[in-house]
Amino acid sequence: MSSIDTAARAHLFNAGSLGRYRDVLARGVDRVARRVGAADRPFTGVTPEALAPVVGAIDLDRPLGDTDAALDELHDVWLRDAVYFHHPRYLAHLNCPVVIPALLGEAVLSAVNSSLDTWDQSVGATLMERRLIEWTAGRIGLGATADGVFTSGGTQSNLQAMLLAREEAYRRVVGGAAARPARPEVLARLRVVTSAAGHFSVQKAAKLLGLSADAVLTVPTDADRRMRTDELARTIDRCRRDGQVVMAVVATAGTTDFGTIDPLPEIADICTAAGVWMHVDAAYGCGLLVSPTRRHLLDGIERAASVTVDYHKSFFQPVSSSALLVRDGRVLRHATWHADYLNPARAVEQGIPNQVDKSIQTTRRFDACKLWLTLRIMGPDAVGALFDQVVDLAAEAWRLFDADPRFEVAAPSQLSTVVFRHLPPGADPNLVDEANLHAREALAASGAALVAGTKVDGAHWLKLTLLNPETTVDDIAHVRDLIADHAAWYARTAATAELSCPVG
Repeated sequence: MSSIDTAARAHLFNAGSLGRYRDVLARGVDRVARRVGAADRPFTGVTPEALAPVVGAIDLDRPLGDTDAALDELHDVWLRDAVYFHHPRYLAHLNCPVVIPALLGEAVLSAVNSSLDTWDQSVGATLMERRLIEWTAGRIGLGATADGVFTSGGTQSNLQAMLLAREEAYRRVVGGAAARPARPEVLARLRVVTSAAGHFSVQKAAKLLGLSADAVLTVPTDADRRMRTDELARTIDRCRRDGQVVMAVVATAGTTDFGTIDPLPEIADICTAAGVWMHVDAAYGCGLLVSPTRRHLLDGIERAASVTVDYHKSFFQPVSSSALLVRDGRVLRHATWHADYLNPARAVEQGIPNQVDKSIQTTRRFDACKLWLTLRIMGPDAVGALFDQVVDLAAEAWRLFDADPRFEVAAPSQLSTVVFRHLPPGADPNLVDEANLHAREALAASGAALVAGTKVDGAHWLKLTLLNPETTVDDIAHVRDLIADHAAWYARTAATAELSCPVG
């Protein structure tokens, strides 16, 4: 064996390298701990133009050969400038700080490296994932026939839900037809209905599933940014009159922009009457499943045919940790494909529990381990209490902005989102848009805080997404004032430039 071979084998994790394993991971954990401890802001403000040459200059064919040197380099290209979601002034997207039991789970699952596709690669991990699916379905109230599978995130969960709904709709259409229609003909007639505030992954799923370009129909929302059920009923009736088949209605329990929850009981009534698959995208709002005070906001979710949950949003889990739940576990057969080398059909007859039979993925991490340890160490009530804290904080933040004459706020969120914009006195609408865009960009460039942006009725607004229980009202007030200063500076500068510009 050559010296290169010997050196390479020394890096393998096994019984002979446990000392190296403990030492190397301890060094990495220490670097992260030091960086988190030193981070006085959520971001450094680094630009792609500044960082890209540093990364591009690294010769990946020439190893450093030393753990500390590699960690030094990692600091320079990532850790130093990473966005730190744990910081109380990170207020932008649906990224949560993570709980320590889940980080323990991440370390354990990565080292053991189980693959959740088949029993002979995962053993107890398969049963643990199934138990967590059963527990989540119980929290939702889907009933004894429910089932599901962990996924990479809400987009994949929504995609699989639409796949199942498509196949069930196709089966109904073909089963009731006098002559079997061609599959493309049926797919061209299928429609999905969601609200104007629904997640873009619904449109993406329709495209990936081969539906027509106009397959997704969006209905307007009310003043509270919730799906209008009168418009939903009219849309379903119109589709029926036009010979189209509504394969699914997608309700949202926690819209990305507004944190609002569609009227689930009324939507369920309409779907039941029309015989339509009801999917609830609760990627954001799933934290309410463990809330000690707000579980009632999800009333009606138990009537869904399928539900998306993202534990890595409101259960304080590291990415990725998501799941798709279905009321009738038999529909998961639409994702099943038997391969003789992996999950032959005879395995089902033998009662072997293979998760690949339910998933659109094959090789898949044991991400359920993170949630398992979180529940066993902290318990669901503790997770729910953390989520309640950020929802309470959002209500305080909304009142803070609403009482400030410098700002305008959108409808209050049912979850932890605050949508607002700065209103420079006497400014025209175009300048208001530009001032708010500038304020967000200037704030990010400073690294002092991060907020998100969106459009409301065609205008540019700003958005706080609060998922850190360590964030305080004082943090939000400080960020509010920074935004006001940046926006006001831009408005004054733009007005001065306009006045000094010669006419003609």
